[in-house]
Amino acid sequence: MTLSARKRIWGWWFFDWASQPYNTLLLTFIFGPYFAKVATTEFMASGMTESVAKAEAQAYWGFGLTICGVVIAILSPILGAIADGSGRRMIWIWFFSVLYVVGALGIWQLTPEAPMLAQAVFFFGIGFVAMEFATTFTNALMPSLVEDEKLGSVSGSGFAFGYLGGLIALIIMLLFFAENGETGRTLIGMAPALGLDPSTLEGTRFVGPFSAIWFIVFMIPFFLWVREPKRPAGMVQRAGAALAGLWQSVLGLADRRSLAAYLGSSMFYRDALNGLFGFGGVYASGVLNWSITQIGIFGILGGVTAALASWLGGYADQRFGPKPVIKASILVLIAVCSIVAGMNRESIFGIAIAANSALPDMIFYICGGLIGAAGGTIQAASRTLMVRHTSPERAAEAFGLFALSGKATSFLAPALIAVVSTLTGSQQLGITPLIGLFLIGLILLVWVKPDGDRGMA
Repeated sequence: MTLSARKRIWGWWFFDWASQPYNTLLLTFIFGPYFAKVATTEFMASGMTESVAKAEAQAYWGFGLTICGVVIAILSPILGAIADGSGRRMIWIWFFSVLYVVGALGIWQLTPEAPMLAQAVFFFGIGFVAMEFATTFTNALMPSLVEDEKLGSVSGSGFAFGYLGGLIALIIMLLFFAENGETGRTLIGMAPALGLDPSTLEGTRFVGPFSAIWFIVFMIPFFLWVREPKRPAGMVQRAGAALAGLWQSVLGLADRRSLAAYLGSSMFYRDALNGLFGFGGVYASGVLNWSITQIGIFGILGGVTAALASWLGGYADQRFGPKPVIKASILVLIAVCSIVAGMNRESIFGIAIAANSALPDMIFYICGGLIGAAGGTIQAASRTLMVRHTSPERAAEAFGLFALSGKATSFLAPALIAVVSTLTGSQQLGITPLIGLFLIGLILLVWVKPDGDRGMA
């Protein structure tokens, strides 16, 4: 492999490194739980009981994620088709990178004393949607990086590199910025850096600006080293023709059973995985009463296992193919959901435990490690299997459909969690619908060809 080819791959990996903090810090481990705590306090101040306020805060967060999912589902395949038709993808990555930064910066304004919840969700949504759109276009560049037999290791290593970046960003936040709400001190016992005021939780709120700065700095290698392949002039299409081609691709799914089954499968198992990521911190806060610092440590463990498993999973993908890796990951995630649903502070699967026992904490830490490991490998392998169902010329459109399948039912996991939590009066039982979503995804994989459109099962 030439130096320029290696630099292109490293540049492409740096997008995962730069963008991962939005998932790690904002969605799951820092801002998500912080939003839940602030919203719960605000709702309790309006007269709600603590349990009702927690449910309302979870519903508010879920509603925001649902809106993001609808926007992504509708626009991703359309933008992908237009980008494929024009042959230009980098300009879209530039555009959504700007929106990523704007969204991340905006969440700084969520103060604990006078919280503007709708504004916070709005800015979070701008950045989150921008990250997903940018990911669609960067994924579409993958087929041009290496030959097919190396796609698995490149994809897995990219996710591993991204998770490592998210892990380092999380460690920096916990050591130097995110304060414990009771002590005002960070994980190492110091006041938040840069003179940030712990009384207004500026250290924790700095997670937004920090993520924006991180993204700006580490996208530099991507924009310096990655070049999209040139397309012959005769292959460039107008937007109308590109959208017509997209519609034909959707209609053509009826004749592409493997792709249709895969998009359906990934729709369910990725929705369930996003449910775990989106509500893991909220669950830890509400059921186990963890602090932001404890949730952050949980995130560090998950980041370590995700980085290691993504890297190893990439080689398993290269050796055995992406489909077996996806199946094994789903089985692990089903087991994790079952364990989480069966425990709380008082009992584990109905067996009472001693008051103030550390066993639930230990089990949830283990579950966090497994979620990180299986989540990392399933995302990397999913990207590889999608590449096997497309061509370099139609990659952005295909990954637009992939994004659509990942977001078409994005409302489903949050809605099911909210409904089951309400009906059972139990946050942990609210996780059980995710088991069903994972099982549906596993069943639909039966009709997916291991080599996609590039070979027979």
